Amino acid sequence: MAKNELEEALELVDSEIKKAGISRRDAFKLAGLGSAAFLMGGSEAEANTEAKASEATGKIVIVGGGLAGISTAARLVNTLSNPDITIIEPNPKSVAYQPGTTLIASGVYKREDVDYDTKDFLPKGVTLLKDRAVDFNPEANKIELESGETLTYDFLIVAAGLALDYGAIKGFEEIGDAYSAGDASKILKVFGDTGITSVYNIDSAVAMWEQMQKFIQKAKDGQKVKGVFTDPNTAIKCGGAPKKVMYLTNARLNEAKARANAELTFYADSGKLFGVKEYADAIEKQFIARDMKWNFNHNLVGVDISKKIAIFDKHWQEKGAYDKDLEEYEMVTKHQNVEVPFDFLHVTPPQKAPDEIGKSAIGSAKGWVPVDKETLQHVKYKNIFSLGDIAAVPMGKTGGTVRKQYKVLVDNLVSVMEGKEPTAKFAGYTVCPLITDIGKVMLAEFDWTAKPTPSFPLDPTQERYIWWLLKVYLLKPMTQYGMLSGKA
Repeated sequence: MAKNELEEALELVDSEIKKAGISRRDAFKLAGLGSAAFLMGGSEAEANTEAKASEATGKIVIVGGGLAGISTAARLVNTLSNPDITIIEPNPKSVAYQPGTTLIASGVYKREDVDYDTKDFLPKGVTLLKDRAVDFNPEANKIELESGETLTYDFLIVAAGLALDYGAIKGFEEIGDAYSAGDASKILKVFGDTGITSVYNIDSAVAMWEQMQKFIQKAKDGQKVKGVFTDPNTAIKCGGAPKKVMYLTNARLNEAKARANAELTFYADSGKLFGVKEYADAIEKQFIARDMKWNFNHNLVGVDISKKIAIFDKHWQEKGAYDKDLEEYEMVTKHQNVEVPFDFLHVTPPQKAPDEIGKSAIGSAKGWVPVDKETLQHVKYKNIFSLGDIAAVPMGKTGGTVRKQYKVLVDNLVSVMEGKEPTAKFAGYTVCPLITDIGKVMLAEFDWTAKPTPSFPLDPTQERYIWWLLKVYLLKPMTQYGMLSGKA
């Protein structure tokens, strides 16, 4: 988005929020964007620009040049008097605006709206290596790169994001691992023109809009069609995305006056629609009002592409043998394969840390990078920190989470560089602008308490047009001109 587009977006939002009697400052608070005051211009922007304050020195290596890595590097440049920072990132498009893929998949955005060149956002003085970290020796503070080079560091930040494990689903083995801003050729080849889609890669999101339009046209032509939407048995980036896709498909069907011919069903591995009860209850009411169905405890394990059948592992617990000593029954998990035909299938793939990190010496048995959930410092290696999707943090693999994390991480890293203990704490804040319709968003904010933590005294479970304006027009430039500059 060019500067003039940002100005136009601000003017549009200003006109709408004035109708609601809300100031722009309060609008940003409402969206959980508090420190994005630099977008307001003037002295407040200048006041939010940090002066270089620390004389601490050391060689800092950041693995990953996406939103988390670049934002962290920028804030370190703003904070350290003499920064020595190297970013390892193989993808020249790594800072792509990934939250925009749901809007691409529903025809609101175009591909070029989210596609950036990483070099355009590289902080001044930071070295970018177009390479991949493939092996870690934390005892010697060394990293081996795919090119064969060995890199040493004093301090390491792991911000590599996660891998999309399509290969774990039978029928998609050829795809293997994929990445949100990476090559989609294998995904598109395997999915073909079958109605199978996935919003989790930029190019597959583009293809999804094409498949969605074909699905809608069938319904418009009078065919009875089935849309199936999945949510896997792993942690995923943007936990609301699988539901957003279903909401947006519903909205486009309504626009085409074809909704009556389409059955839309959500299949989730978990036993709830959202991790926070208040939002889960609101979503259930919205699903019922929109005639969108759901099934819990169903994990997608296979797809018969030629027959257009999704295969789910339906699982539940039953009482087993009685333990006289504990005076309770053993609970036994039962499984049954369930075949579901589809005309349109949205696949949310299982997700994991890239194997070269998750299975390395800095990884963990569960694959993620194990850190203290508050300080973001590695549980074993005190000169290593991690943030974003790859960090083993209980909640929030979202851009809104990173916006809080990278400030905490920089404060704590600088403390460690100065020989002090890390004291800044991440409180688990997560914001998920849950798109529920074209023109409506429910702004879900929460933290470790798993309770709503709205930034302003409005009912956070209500769908609102103002949140749509902020989601579609302002979150992207806030990311570009705010987080990627280390200021927001």
